Amino acid sequence: MGVPKRKPSRSRQRMRRAYNSALKLPQLGQCPQCAEPYIPHRVCPSCGYYKGRQILTIKTA
Repeated sequence: MGVPKRKPSRSRQRMRRAYNSALKLPQLGQCPQCAEPYIPHRVCPSCGYYKGRQILTIKTA
């Protein structure tokens, strides 16, 4: 069985791990109030609602 001769450097370990995390894209949900895409567990940026309650007041231009 092959065994490494030397311990991988921190730089190589971190480069390998950084590549794996860069492949994931943020998953978007659909806001139940305005049907716009938003990041889950965050206030909707277009209408200001979170869990059925209005948290932010959004001014329209």
